[in-house]
Amino acid sequence: MSSPTAPVFGPGLVTFLTERHLATLTTLRADGSPHVVPVGVTFDAATGTARVITSGTSAKARHVRAGQSRVAVCQVDGKVWTTLEGTAVVRDDPASIADAEARYAVRYQEPRVNPARVVLEISVDRVLGNAERWRAPEQEAQ
Repeated sequence: MSSPTAPVFGPGLVTFLTERHLATLTTLRADGSPHVVPVGVTFDAATGTARVITSGTSAKARHVRAGQSRVAVCQVDGKVWTTLEGTAVVRDDPASIADAEARYAVRYQEPRVNPARVVLEISVDRVLGNAERWRAPEQEAQ
């Protein structure tokens, strides 16, 4: 059962997060300053989970491993935007990596081979933006 403060993942938001767009991921450095980089992101509305594949040696993976687990993923297309905020963990098990790669391939393209790949798995607990209004399927038909 959802809590009253659980984010709502409506059809407009889900549509926007399945269209082919790049995003930015913001992690925090040890001194609290933001580290913002472009990423491909996938989103599973059923579980409220966003995933970013990356190298295990990347700054974003190092920040999360070091305990800076609050992150934000922002996607923008003209006047339409959304930010997903949440808590990230690094997954390095083969099943999680294969799942994230398959999701990435559906949204973008088959990812390049990277033996050092890990997955930043983000449990989304806050959604900001206007994608629901601009990408709602009933409005696209008008």
